Amino acid sequence: MTYVSEAPRAEAGLRTGWFTDMVKGYSARVAQYRAYRKTLEELRCMTEAELADIGLSRLVIKDVAKQAAGLA
Repeated sequence: MTYVSEAPRAEAGLRTGWFTDMVKGYSARVAQYRAYRKTLEELRCMTEAELADIGLSRLVIKDVAKQAAGLA
């Protein structure tokens, strides 16, 4: 005897594509972090005079790198 259930499945209420969204979010976050690290590295390589020319000091390098990478 064959049994067919008419009851709604549990996953029917779940949003589809959640895993894809999670991976995309993770990838975006990794890209932001890489941009932050690259900007931070470039700013740290600059001399005090070069930083002063662009209106920065060593005290704000991390904040500027976060802002440039979209993390702030």
